[in-house]
Order: sequence, then C-alpha cells, then structure tokens
Amino acid sequence: MNAAPKPLFDVRMGVMVLSLVLSVVIGLAVARGRDAASASSGAASGGSSGHLLIGLSMDTLQEARWQRDRDLMAARVASLGGELLVQSANSDDTRQIADVQALLTRHVDVLIIVPHDGTAMAKAAAMAHEAGVPVIAYDRMIHGPNVDLYVSFDNVRVGELQAKYLVDHLRTPGKGDVVRIYGSKADSNAFLFKKGQDNVLLPYVERKDIRVVHEDWADDWKPENAKKIVNAAISEHGRSIDGILASNDGTAGGAVQALSEEGLAGKVVVTGQDAELVACQRIVAGTQSMTVYKPIERLADTAIDMAVQMAKKHLIVAKQTVNNGEIDVPAVLSDVVVTTRENMMETVVKDGFHSKQEVYGGKP
Repeated sequence: MNAAPKPLFDVRMGVMVLSLVLSVVIGLAVARGRDAASASSGAASGGSSGHLLIGLSMDTLQEARWQRDRDLMAARVASLGGELLVQSANSDDTRQIADVQALLTRHVDVLIIVPHDGTAMAKAAAMAHEAGVPVIAYDRMIHGPNVDLYVSFDNVRVGELQAKYLVDHLRTPGKGDVVRIYGSKADSNAFLFKKGQDNVLLPYVERKDIRVVHEDWADDWKPENAKKIVNAAISEHGRSIDGILASNDGTAGGAVQALSEEGLAGKVVVTGQDAELVACQRIVAGTQSMTVYKPIERLADTAIDMAVQMAKKHLIVAKQTVNNGEIDVPAVLSDVVVTTRENMMETVVKDGFHSKQEVYGGKP
C-alpha cells in the first residue's frame, strides 16, 4: 500500500531529488516546518513572534578560527534582522548537550551545531527534531538520521592538497621519510582529511618511495599533543625527517615547536590548514610550508543564509550529499585554496582574512 505524499513542510525535514532540466543539475530540495505538536501547544518561538532566532552550539572558542566563525555568523544574522544565540562547550560533550537544551529552551528557529564529537551530538540533533527545529551541521558532520543540512568545505580535497604539496616539496620530490599527524578521533573531519591524504600518499608508500616513519592522532587537535608525536618520532627515528603531514595549523604549530628544539625548523616540510594568523606568520618566516585557506566568511554566510531560509520554510537546493554513516545528508561544500609564502598576498591578505601588517609585522 502506497502512503499518501507528505506535504512539503512536514513535521520533519523533507528531502527529495530534483531534476533541474534546464541546467541539467540534480539537486536536493530541503525544507522543514515547525513541529505540529509544538505549534498546537502554543509554544512561543522566534519565528512565530516575528523575531528570527538562530542557535549556534560550538565545540570550542579557544581557537581564533572559531571566534571568527562566530563573529561572522552573528554579523550576518544581524544584517538580516535576526539574532544569533551562541553557546560554547569547551570541547565537553556533556556540556554541549546541555548547551543545545538551553538553546532549544530559548525557542530558536534553527539550530547550527559545530560538534565536538559527531557521534555524541546525534543525541542533540534528535532533541532538536523532537522540538521541531531543523539542524545544520557546520564544518563537522553529525552522525545519525536527524541532520537536515551539512555546510562545510570539501574536506577530502583539503587532505589531498596537503599531501600533494608535501609530496611535491620534499627534498627529493616524491621520496623521503615523513611523519603523519592526524586530528582528533572525535572529529569526523579528521578522517576525511586522512582519506584525502591517503588518496595521494599511499601510492608512494606502496612503491616504497615514501616511508611513514611515525603516525598518530592528536587528541582534541591540541598543539601540545602534536608536539609529543613529533618528539616521539625524532626519539625513535632520529633527525632525518623530510616532511610532516600535519592536518591543521594547530598541530603544525606543535610540530614546528618540536622541530625548533632540534634545530630543524625550516628544514622540514610542514603542512597545515585554516590559515590561522600564527600559521601565516610561520609561513612567511619559513618554519611552516603551507596552509589550506578556507574562506570562512563564505562558509559562515552560507550557513546563516540557509538557516534563515529554513526558518522561513523556503525551499533549499543542495547539489551534493555527504553520508554520515546512516543517511546521505544534503550538503553545501565550499572550495579551498593552498596558501604559501608565494601567494599569501593574493589569497589571505587580498581577501582581508588577515591584514598585511598582521601577517608580515611591517616587514616587506
């Protein structure tokens, strides 16, 4: 027996595949309405009162990268006549669940989550859906069936760019001994970065042109944990390391610190990502080799624009999907840019991500 078709704005987010004939684009239409029970109970909400409220539950604000995301999103919401309510969990899953509960109590129209642990935050997404609130996973994926949209960068591509740079810039291109520093196992992105790196690196490893002499995961992406990994690599294998495939700028910073203690900073290829200010300063100083610049303003604006459309129950078209282990989540993925000393001015500085003065400190 065939079920009757659901209305476009059901109590849960509807997902359908659209064939856009004129542009030959296959997209995903995403739309979600308020929970009928909540509406019938007369619960006040930001949308129903005419004041748009977007909730943002963040893993942490300890890194400059996340402070920038928060500020950009807050400015975008304000420009659209709404308000951003922000909670930061300081990398504590229990606290992040409580943060989500607090935001739902404030009757947010849409919930954006930057999860500390994508698996743990499945519970938070389920709580939001029970309250009739759409969920956007921002930058990091949330597992389970209750995610309506994923807004991020192409994180497999990030890993590929990191590994390609490393391979091409070893003392002998395509040959050498390298250390791999992965991110936090609690962050699904860490596995996507690794997947991209593997796509490029493993053929060289299989041919024995490149040897991975040491590899480990840096808990919570902490620089001090990355430093310990490099210290261990040097203790076990000596100073003949040609490259360090660090998965972000924080772990790159820990790697550079360990190399500096051995007088090796600037002599070993070190990758990164996020274009953090201190990383850009290291790049122009020559101790870090590259970073992957991710235009955060574009990402933040996209997330807020999508959230506003969801709150207004408008149709959203996402041209991609990312599987979160249980469902294919409609996704909007932004591209990224390799940034080095040579193109720092044309990328990070030109976009106003960091000023020339900040990066170069007055140096030419």
